[in-house]
Amino acid sequence: MSKNLTQFIISLLQGASWALVIIISSYLFFHTLSYGFIYALFSAIFGAFIGLFFVSFFELINIEMKKLYQAEKQTKLLQDILQELKNN
Repeated sequence: MSKNLTQFIISLLQGASWALVIIISSYLFFHTLSYGFIYALFSAIFGAFIGLFFVSFFELINIEMKKLYQAEKQTKLLQDILQELKNN
């Protein structure tokens, strides 16, 4: 899979996770509001934590992918330097 496609998919999933945070927390807040404001607030916070888990998960994947690409670039540069040193 190419770098740009992978980054696009990860960014898309991270954006969908943010939408999930808003949707779940809003849904839980408005559907539990009849039981009381405090209960609805805690339900919304709980729902937000579910979505924030996915946001942080995809952000972690994004960071690790950037580290991988950076390590690949460094490896290529080091191999080029080694090749140049062997030739001289």
